[in-house]
Amino acid sequence: MVLSEAEAEAQLLALHRQREALDRAIADLTLYLELGRRLTKEAGLGNAPAPGPAMAPGDVPLGQGGGRWNHDTDPHRADLASHQAPPERHVTAPGRAPATPDPRIMPSPAPVGASGSPPAGPPAAGAPHPVEGALSEGVLARRYGRALIEAAIQALREAGRPLHASEILAVLTSRGFSLPGHDAVAALNTRLWKRSGPGGPLARMGDAVYALAEAGGEA
Repeated sequence: MVLSEAEAEAQLLALHRQREALDRAIADLTLYLELGRRLTKEAGLGNAPAPGPAMAPGDVPLGQGGGRWNHDTDPHRADLASHQAPPERHVTAPGRAPATPDPRIMPSPAPVGASGSPPAGPPAAGAPHPVEGALSEGVLARRYGRALIEAAIQALREAGRPLHASEILAVLTSRGFSLPGHDAVAALNTRLWKRSGPGGPLARMGDAVYALAEAGGEA
């Protein structure tokens, strides 16, 4: 078939138009398919269930009803353990007493005195005895004062004559006695003066001078 130039140009123009229409159709179909795939993917992600909290090591899923069962916090675990675990049996060797006392054997109560408390028995062999350190300071001070006056009387008896408070203090100091305060002579004089009254063991012979009551008299 021989075509003229005009017919060839007309057919070529028609083919170009068809190709343009095909290109547009191909582009439209490609875009449609891509949009469809994107929408399908996004819809699938939106319908997926949200991830739940992490399961603990002891949790076990309970199926479609939801929830988890924890072996450590199950309220029926103690009951199951009591039914499953066999009771403990204590075996005692022959001739040996059991390690724990039998609760059915009640010990006899200790005797109670009239005041409602058990009677006090003799102290144990290793029990400490009361010492002077446990006594009150007032009792110790009175005992020390009596010993001091007895030592002063002994010093007057050994001297055989009246002594001044300073002389008596020198004898007492040599025997291990001491008096508090800055003026020990005045402190001793006060103690001796209190014992030199009527019925006392000492007699005041002068200013801070004392003798035994049976050997002297009031100055």
